[in-house]
Amino acid sequence: MKIVYCDSLVIGGGLAGLRAAVACQEKGLSTIVLSLIPVKRSHSAAAQGGMQASLGNSKMSDGDNEDLHFADTVKGSDWGCDQKVARMFVTTAPKAIRQLAAWGVPWTRIKKGDRTAVINAQKTTITEEDFRHGLIHSRDFGGTKKWRTCYTADATGHTMLFAVANEALKHNVEIHDRKEAIAIIHKEGRCYGSIVRDLITGELIAYVAKGTLIATGGYGRIYKDTTNAVICEGTGTAIALETGVAKLGNMEAVQFHPTALFPSGILLTEGCRGDGGILRDVDGYRFMPDYEPEKKELASRDVVSRRMIQRIREGKGVKSPYGEHLWLDISILGRQHIETNLRDVQEICECFAGIDPAEKWAPVKPMQHYSMGGIRTNHKGESALKGLFSAGEAACWDLHGFNRLGGNSVSEAVVSGMIIGDYFAESCQQTYADIETKLVEEFLQKEQKYLEDILAKENGENVFEIKNKMKEIMGDKVGIFRDGKHLQEAVDELEKLYIRSKNISIKTKRMHANPELEEAYRVPKMLKIALCVAKGALDRTESRGAHSREDFPKRDDLNWLKRTLTSWEDPNQTLPTITYEPLDISTMEIAPGFRGYGAKGMIIENPESLKRQEEIDNIRTKMEAEGKDRYEIQEALMPFELQSYYKARNQRIGDKQ
Repeated sequence: MKIVYCDSLVIGGGLAGLRAAVACQEKGLSTIVLSLIPVKRSHSAAAQGGMQASLGNSKMSDGDNEDLHFADTVKGSDWGCDQKVARMFVTTAPKAIRQLAAWGVPWTRIKKGDRTAVINAQKTTITEEDFRHGLIHSRDFGGTKKWRTCYTADATGHTMLFAVANEALKHNVEIHDRKEAIAIIHKEGRCYGSIVRDLITGELIAYVAKGTLIATGGYGRIYKDTTNAVICEGTGTAIALETGVAKLGNMEAVQFHPTALFPSGILLTEGCRGDGGILRDVDGYRFMPDYEPEKKELASRDVVSRRMIQRIREGKGVKSPYGEHLWLDISILGRQHIETNLRDVQEICECFAGIDPAEKWAPVKPMQHYSMGGIRTNHKGESALKGLFSAGEAACWDLHGFNRLGGNSVSEAVVSGMIIGDYFAESCQQTYADIETKLVEEFLQKEQKYLEDILAKENGENVFEIKNKMKEIMGDKVGIFRDGKHLQEAVDELEKLYIRSKNISIKTKRMHANPELEEAYRVPKMLKIALCVAKGALDRTESRGAHSREDFPKRDDLNWLKRTLTSWEDPNQTLPTITYEPLDISTMEIAPGFRGYGAKGMIIENPESLKRQEEIDNIRTKMEAEGKDRYEIQEALMPFELQSYYKARNQRIGDKQ
């Protein structure tokens, strides 16, 4: 029996996990990061367009602040987010950007003088004053009032990941890569670490820690068509679910990115549209202004994706041997702009579509991109299982509600790593791992027997057939547009697949270096995640954000202003248990209303919303008359907890408050 002890165990080596590990190591805790792959290859590197933070540096971001970023995030979430968490996030994001600059992220900087930008398909001259020269630049992204997305050309995630990984190494964080957490060690409502499989030797190792944090990213690979890397299978989320104590939140909230390169599924950043690129149909016609006259291509992602599929349904898709698609035109930006600010996009188009986007339009179609759902935590990142934390895309901290704004993902990864990382470190400092080796041995033996049983089984189910069928069901029946009939079929079919997955047999009969064995123990976990998504979507009879029901097209604030919670208490059950957590309108800083984009008149109002709006208006009017500043007004409307060093006021050029 091999046991590794540490103070803080972080499962996942992307931005959120590494940043949390730095926070732990800074407090003198022995910290280990487990990663399926070398950490600098984590999926965080795939983020292209940028990181949102209200710096207000450039001409087009003048006047930006936390209040505007907060409002954009709440509206983007379709009032599904935790507004106190959103406040924590927008307050910390500017500090995160500046810290990353100090750690070596080469943010694109403002150059004084005139520059040409494409806005609404028209070339426009923007003049940056001398005092802005050298400050961190930002570009436009969907669903935002200001140009807020800070970037390093179109390789933002790559530069951020390398900087944070280097900082982790500088702080002597131990990184154990090619290790996979396959179960959580727990007893009587407390987490004690994880059972981990060495992907090279096949050996099982128990990692025992005072605290465990899961930051394993999203679950996009339960879908057939996705921009997610092959490692994003949701198994980190699943091992939390399998404790029977931790719950998952809003699993039906799945984002589809409008511009995945077709048919390969590789992401073409929202920065393409933020920089002025437009969408065209089979006739070369720019169609988004017809549907969204104000925001056009820069409405929120859920809205743009639905409008694109609607356009294809109307017979305006471009036919190809692989199916129908639409066009993304960035050629109007000019070759110099593309080769300076969108060079990764250009290389992707050249390598995977055989086109130069400076000359030809790129074929695109919406595909699964991001998971708003995840391990449900409180504002400190704590799950229902004591000692188990989660951060980043793996968590439902609930910054994003039912739709995430572009640029808020890598921003959340780093910011949650900072905030939750500090809370996690404090918890580890105050905790003792009072665990008997007998319990550790029991968990090790259980997982060892499970793997040996898979190897021993003959004439069972084919794991690859089950996995491919799951992906097909999710894409066909739990996609951008949903309805009760197809969702019920999806739940029924996925349940049958899950039952079949308990009888998998494989041809390669060895414990080490065996990808077939890995599929055999991962696929049942993926099916549990898929069932949480499908069942949550079936039971939620409304449309909110990325969850769009054609049979229930309205957002129903009267009956559905609540967070979905899924759990799997009994290992023998074949469907998740669904419960709900209400959102309290009376404590919201922004009462539910129209988002500012998407179809109007599609809300079933809750009378509490109007009541709360009147309270907000009265408080604001009274305090403004008394000469109170925006910080004092915000605190009166909705107090929120945050470490004092992160809650400190952000400084901006020209900010009077």
